[in-house]
Amino acid sequence: MKPEQAELFYIEDMFTQSRDKGVCQNEKLDLVDRLTGDASTRRYYRIFTDKRSYVVCLDNPQTDANIPHPFASKQKFFHDAGVRVPGILDMNLARGYLLEEDLGDVTFLTHLATIKDEAEELRLYQQVINQLLPLHRLPRTKVESSGLFNLAFDHKKYMEEMDFTFKFFFGHFLKFNDADTISKIRTQVDTICTRLASQPMVLTHRDFHSRNIMVKDSELIFIDFQDARWGIPQYDLVSLLEDCYYELAPQNLEKLKRSYFDSLPASAHGQGDWKSFCENYDDMLFQRVFKA
Repeated sequence: MKPEQAELFYIEDMFTQSRDKGVCQNEKLDLVDRLTGDASTRRYYRIFTDKRSYVVCLDNPQTDANIPHPFASKQKFFHDAGVRVPGILDMNLARGYLLEEDLGDVTFLTHLATIKDEAEELRLYQQVINQLLPLHRLPRTKVESSGLFNLAFDHKKYMEEMDFTFKFFFGHFLKFNDADTISKIRTQVDTICTRLASQPMVLTHRDFHSRNIMVKDSELIFIDFQDARWGIPQYDLVSLLEDCYYELAPQNLEKLKRSYFDSLPASAHGQGDWKSFCENYDDMLFQRVFKA
């Protein structure tokens, strides 16, 4: 898709400024292509030079430098913590410009279509688990001191998601409006959400599935992490292993779940034994699938 002429000139100007600062030194801009964006105001472009390609993100200008940028600040936090996220090569937040590493177009979901057997599936998912663990191991003091993550999956948030399902799935899609039955179901759902909200929390990605992991060469890179918040460890784990876009082999799912449990310190998940961990996993699975 061709960009609007005004944005093309703007990107050319900003890229020239990046080059003048020593980024992309001696590279000539050849082509700019508009990319499909996410559900936000951000616009993405892939730019090609005579040597390589990059991605440009155009966002709303940051009018107050004292307020952390929702993407750039968290990208830096995760990068510094050893979590593989897209690199930012240059930025001018006052003008809504970020020059980022080009991750290509291959998502983890797309890559899974090329695997040959369950052994390879297990190996790939284990690689994802191994990269997720450092995120969940981050000390609470380190996360809190950043001042970037003030939201949590508490009882209110869980129930807001459940009520959304009651309204649109039950009411609009199924046309099911039996108030007494819905009230009884909601009471049971409330009990599950109360249990979930009482569990120890870690920093979660918040939307951790196969389309939010990119594959570049042999690397796996996490994207769409700007809504990261506090949640129980099983939140991301369920999102990954019970992905609605891809069905894992059952035996691999159980192996990966156990591998995660064995690798995460009890101080992080705080849920004692394997049985308790699985009970919380099942509660989280219900909440995530019911919402989805």
